[in-house]
Amino acid sequence: MEKVALLKCEEYNVQLIEDKIREGFNLLGGETFIRNLIPYNSKVLLKPNLLITEPPGSIVITHFVVFEAIIRVLKDYTYNIIFGDSPGFGESRRAAEKAGLMDIALKYGVEFDDFTESIHVRLDDSILCKSWNVAKIAYESDVLITLPKLKTHGMAYYTGAVKNQFGCIPGTQKATWHTRMPDANNFCKMLLDLNTLVQTDFAILDGIVAMQGNGPKSGDPYKLNSLIMGKSLTAVDSVGVRLIGYNDPLDIPVLKEAYDYKWGAVLPNEIQVVGKKIEEMKVNDFKLCRKAGNFYFISPVVNNFLREMIAPYPSLIMNKCVSCERCKEVCPEERKAIEMIENNKIHIPKWDMSKCIRCFCCQELCPVGAIELKYNTLGRIIGMNE
Repeated sequence: MEKVALLKCEEYNVQLIEDKIREGFNLLGGETFIRNLIPYNSKVLLKPNLLITEPPGSIVITHFVVFEAIIRVLKDYTYNIIFGDSPGFGESRRAAEKAGLMDIALKYGVEFDDFTESIHVRLDDSILCKSWNVAKIAYESDVLITLPKLKTHGMAYYTGAVKNQFGCIPGTQKATWHTRMPDANNFCKMLLDLNTLVQTDFAILDGIVAMQGNGPKSGDPYKLNSLIMGKSLTAVDSVGVRLIGYNDPLDIPVLKEAYDYKWGAVLPNEIQVVGKKIEEMKVNDFKLCRKAGNFYFISPVVNNFLREMIAPYPSLIMNKCVSCERCKEVCPEERKAIEMIENNKIHIPKWDMSKCIRCFCCQELCPVGAIELKYNTLGRIIGMNE
């Protein structure tokens, strides 16, 4: 049975969060647990969520105070700490500087890696994907600790501990994976293989202020007052999704794949929650990005047809669009599913749904939140939208 620490934390105060992280480690097994996780002077890689260039404290990215707090704890066990990420758009160093992480890293002597140096490796014992190019530091570090934000997600319903390692794929290579994996279930299998490859060791999921609604970039803040810690990424995410209203963790595609392939603990009876109880911390008014549920039919032809009829699609919020063309730039489809057309003297995106693979990179990376997910009439009738 996997153990997960659930802690109540109501503000971004570095001493408070440091104390909470230390409390979490104590609940998970104390000094023995930490020494086993971080052998003396191990090379520890901190993997924040730097989805895009955002200011300090943004709910889109790892909060700089959480970043500082975990460094203060780790300094008791190693002097060899590195951090890095590869954003979905933009330059990683700029994103780290803007987020306030670089100043903290300099303060504590933590090195930065921009994840541009990659290494080609194979994962023979994979669920789906055997051949990889990943950030060299992510593959070669002794200990990888992921620092995700708890957020809704247009494609994956939810993003947390498992999905945060998608940033270990350097730069524009992430777009290639979206093109190769347009099926959401295969994309989730890929994420599990990726975490096996880089051997993600521990997760600290920040739900102090989570994101609800049009996530992972353009949602709204929600004070969930939670920190979730554990070695099992799926167990940490299972606790996270239950806090926000998914009563069955198998409703989340990546957790369903993890359960089916016995990749990690997912169900409540496989997880021991220490600290606070989920029942004390869960909320009932969190706005989910997508309602859970899938349809399965015997005939693949019928299944594919129905999927097209009920699947969400990207839709423009006209009064928010600033004609930056970011959506067109990040569209991973080689044939490009987006073209810019003139409308009232500005250029707006137009989607060719015959080419769109519904990866929702356009929605995820729109800098002004001008793209949302919509459902057609049939999708709304059968209750696929939230």
